[in-house]
This record gives sequence, structure tokens and C-alpha cells, in this order.
Amino acid sequence: MKLRGKQTRFLRSQAHHLTPIFQVGKGGVNEAMVTQIGEALEKRELIKISLLQNTDETVEEVAQVLEEETYCTVVQTIGRVLVLYKPSSKEKYQRLSKEVKEI
Repeated sequence: MKLRGKQTRFLRSQAHHLTPIFQVGKGGVNEAMVTQIGEALEKRELIKISLLQNTDETVEEVAQVLEEETYCTVVQTIGRVLVLYKPSSKEKYQRLSKEVKEI
């Protein structure tokens, strides 16, 4: 999903107060983590992921893998923190995606 500038700014402002709910460590991104991130995106639509200092992967590598595997959009990267967005397919979880569509 390609986001326009105003939509990206809105999502960045919504993500500002979030705390990272996933951490990529020494093991890197594995299949189980990708599944859990996909499930979290389905329920929350917007999440933060942090990379620990002991990981061998870069932020760009992790972002590319997650975009390909979960079909999400990387809204922002700040240092070692990623902000991911994916509209929920279930209507009861579509809180942010409705607001993004209106922008």
C-alpha cells in the first residue's frame, strides 16, 4: 500500500506514543517472529519494533524482510526503531485505517 505524505505524517504522529512491542535480537528475524508481527499488525494496524544492539542485521534489512513477508508498510525508521503499518482485514480492528483513508 502506497501512502501519501499526509497519511504518513498522521501515522507517524499516532506512533509517537507507542512503545516497541517486538525486539529483534541476536537470532535476527525468524519465521515465528514474522507470524507474530503479522498477527499484531492485524489487531493493532500500527506497531513499533526495535533492534537490539547485539543483532547482526541492519534496520534496512529487517524492514525489507518484514515488508515482503507481512505485506506491511514501513512508515518511519528512527535509529534502530521501525514503525510498521498494515490496514486490518477485519472490520472490528479498523480504527486507524478508516482515518487514514479519509486523509
